[in-house]
Order: sequence, then C-alpha cells, then structure tokens
Amino acid sequence: MQKIDWKTIEYSEAWQRQEEIFNRTIALKQQGQKTENYLIFCEHPHVFTIGKSGNEQNMLLDDGSVPVFRTNRGGDITYHGFGQVVGYPIFDLENLNIGLKEYIHKIESAIISVLDSYGIKSEKMNSAAGVWLDAENPAKARKICAIGVRSSRFVTMHGFALNVNTDLTYFNRINPCGFTDKGVASMQKELGQTLDVEEVKDKLFSEIEKIFS
Repeated sequence: MQKIDWKTIEYSEAWQRQEEIFNRTIALKQQGQKTENYLIFCEHPHVFTIGKSGNEQNMLLDDGSVPVFRTNRGGDITYHGFGQVVGYPIFDLENLNIGLKEYIHKIESAIISVLDSYGIKSEKMNSAAGVWLDAENPAKARKICAIGVRSSRFVTMHGFALNVNTDLTYFNRINPCGFTDKGVASMQKELGQTLDVEEVKDKLFSEIEKIFS
C-alpha cells in the first residue's frame, strides 16, 4: 500500500488527480497487469460536496462564499475544510479479495481503532455509513467521520473525512449526509484540545494498512 499526501489541495484538483489514478488502475486491470493500492491523504479548503444521489435541498444556506460540487461518489451532502483529514483510498478490491461492503466496514473499523487510541469511543451505525459517537442514542448521536465512495471494476475512489480540528459551524449550513436529526463531532471538541493532524494521518495509515493486510 502506497501512502501519498497531497497536503492542502483544492477539491477540484484532488478529484481530477484521483480520477487519473483510478482510471489508470482500471486500465492496468483490463490489460491483465498488476495494480497497486494507494491511500491518499489531504486537506481541502472550505467546500461542500453532494453525492450522486444527494438531495440539493439539504443545502440550507448557500451564500456563494463556499464552493459546492456535485460528485460521483455515494452519499448525500457533506463539508470539507481545514483541520479535517480526508482519505482517498484507491484500492483494487480484487487484490484484497473483498467486496465493497466489507471494504467500507474495514475502513470504519480502522478509524474506530484510531479514535480509541485517543480515548474517544466510537462505533458504526447499522442504518448509515461512517463513524459515530453515541450511535444508539438518538438524542446524542453525532458523526465524527463521513464515508462516501465510488467503485468500478472493484476499484475504489473518494473515501472518508475525519473531523480532527474541524470548524463544525460550517455543518450548520447543511443537513449533514442528509440527516436532520443527528449532529456532528470532532476530535478537538471531544477532547478539548487541538490535535496533531500529521500524527492522526500516521495512525490512520498504520491501522488501514494493518486491517487490509
């Protein structure tokens, strides 16, 4: 598994770069050649993205100050911004002998392990992708990591967005992931301190590499 870090990058450029690696991987598969698995990390300036089946009515406030992209990933609307670790795994699932559902579960499990190492108890929610805090308590359930992927010929792109030191006020402009009754969380808010983003990336890479090995 190759680790790539694009640091801070505009969403549109990251999407284009992903597509290039994604398409190249599929082309190699079609030619019967060996493919690699890539785990790309980055951080985006403020942006809202809507999944291919997302409802634009979940954008509650669009004053033109933050770009909005309709993408080809799954899921509804979410926010990306500074202090958030975005991960784009471009994996050939046939290399890993797993399907898409198991792939998503493994990503969630790796993120849960990283959060646990910081003393944050998180979990999966049966009815929704991503990583949650107090998932089974409707009054307190809040998402700390969103997941939305695209897959073709068992190759993945797009991925996850973990709120580390994220300014959560931007989520007030949307119904995050289409939910009107659930909140959002960040590691910073839960722990009451600013986290080292590079350390979080290192832990994420280590856990994801381990869980997919």
